[in-house]
Amino acid sequence: MERKVTLFGNPFHLEGKEVKVGDRAPDFVVIDKELKETSLSDFRGKIKLISCTPSLDTPVCDLQARTFNQRASELPEDVVILNISMDLPFAIARFCASAGIDRVKVLSDHREASFGLNYGILIKELRLLARSIFVIDKNDIIRYIEIVPEITNHPDYERALQAVKELL
Repeated sequence: MERKVTLFGNPFHLEGKEVKVGDRAPDFVVIDKELKETSLSDFRGKIKLISCTPSLDTPVCDLQARTFNQRASELPEDVVILNISMDLPFAIARFCASAGIDRVKVLSDHREASFGLNYGILIKELRLLARSIFVIDKNDIIRYIEIVPEITNHPDYERALQAVKELL
């Protein structure tokens, strides 16, 4: 079955392997704002909330990153929040500095689209990640997924955070 999301009502195709709740989380390699490679195994033993945004230079993505950064203070140390986008590491560093993002680890998938392809959220025509949320438990099992059908809309922040709290 062909998987799609829309942007302003226009359909776009999702590439990569679709993952489902209960699946083992696929590994991925992304880079941080200092150009250091980061993978799923770097967060072994932690609950992971992975927030995917098309571009931090857009209002909804900006608010998504800021919302999770603010809410991170409510969560214990064994929870990590990642934001993954196709933004270049230099743009990520600039965004984090100007927006005060200090609790969310902001990462770039621009080099290999490893996360986008392994989680089935790479928008083929745009080479951006679909707006989505994944919650992965301490044993690297996917426990919650939301792929926002219209990427200009916000994810359900409360449901995602509730999924994290249920794993505590």
